[in-house]
Amino acid sequence: MRKSRIFAERELRDFLEAAKANAARSIESEKDDYILNVNEDDYIAHRVSEAIVDNLEIHVDDIYASSSEQMIPAEYFPSSFYVHQGKSYKKDVIKFHVPISGNVELIHCMPSSRIMWSMEVEVSRDEFCFEIINFSDNSDEIVREKDSNIRSILQQCENVKSEVDRANASLKQHIRSAFDSRKERIKKSSGVLASLGVPIKKSSTAPETFSVPTPQKRKKAVPNKPQVKDSGFTPEPSLDDSTYNDILQLIHDVGKEFERLPSLYAGKEEEHLRDHFLMMLEPNFEGSATGETFNKTGKTDILLRHEGTNIFIGECKFWKGEKSFLSTISQLLGYLTWRDSKAAVIMFVPNKDFTNVVDTAKDVALNHPNALKFVSEKDETWINYEFHLNEDRNRIVKLAVMLYHTPR
Repeated sequence: MRKSRIFAERELRDFLEAAKANAARSIESEKDDYILNVNEDDYIAHRVSEAIVDNLEIHVDDIYASSSEQMIPAEYFPSSFYVHQGKSYKKDVIKFHVPISGNVELIHCMPSSRIMWSMEVEVSRDEFCFEIINFSDNSDEIVREKDSNIRSILQQCENVKSEVDRANASLKQHIRSAFDSRKERIKKSSGVLASLGVPIKKSSTAPETFSVPTPQKRKKAVPNKPQVKDSGFTPEPSLDDSTYNDILQLIHDVGKEFERLPSLYAGKEEEHLRDHFLMMLEPNFEGSATGETFNKTGKTDILLRHEGTNIFIGECKFWKGEKSFLSTISQLLGYLTWRDSKAAVIMFVPNKDFTNVVDTAKDVALNHPNALKFVSEKDETWINYEFHLNEDRNRIVKLAVMLYHTPR
């Protein structure tokens, strides 16, 4: 066992900062291609789980004691005892064994907020011990001293726990910031940043076909390190987020128009309803330098293509239940190949109980095997998710699920 003064050998803040610094160094040590290709959320979750500091747990209910005879120097005796200075005397010593778990290193760390108290203990991997000398064979006195020590230890341990909890709570943001910083530096140094965006922008000359008011928004198991299949990083076009959100907002405005004027759209098929979206999208967004813009293939899809590959796809379908809904998501994901693709599933709901359908869609979307996470709810019927392409969690698809009530 190692002897030390409990909660007093090093500053806790230094110990916790070292854990953060180790996580940042791990990110810096990754290869550039890995950082550019990996699923960010999976990687950050892995690094956070590694950097989390397990709190120290002191199991006071499991304390046990042992005793031994030891030679005690005269200076340790209370003044009420008559002893000869410089000599030692044999006395019983009670040793209290206190089981511990979690990060044992914390028992050596001094919290920023603390009581001005410490004592010498012996520390091993699963317990610490402190001793009380039995000077007068008074068991009540020994128990009182033991209880006093335990109270002080537990109070100091709570101060340690509070500081560790605060540090752990800030880890995810710290690691994400370090990851984002590294990724941006790689992009800039390799010239990738400028090539990621597809040259599409909202047209300033498009006529307003109709004006729709903007809807009001309603207000320690360690994960494995993600594996990356790509052997290198190839810059791929990506629709920028602001343009994607503009496209979704326009689709949402048209969908709400269907709901406000049901007599104009009653009895329409998926293809005809889809064409209303295209009628608004085509004049409002300028295409790329190659002249590519929104178009359609088949009866239900809305495509934005770049160099022959889809970077945005919207799939329009009538609601026919959970199985059909999940199948539509699978079909849509199969059309996409590039990293950071954007998509929308637009469901026309003829059911009278529209609210129940919306709730069902929200419940089952994350049951899809490619679902990664819920992102946000822009409106009661417009929910944003992240999915991944088939068999590759590192290729993210931003997917909006949008539902509109269209009674037949």
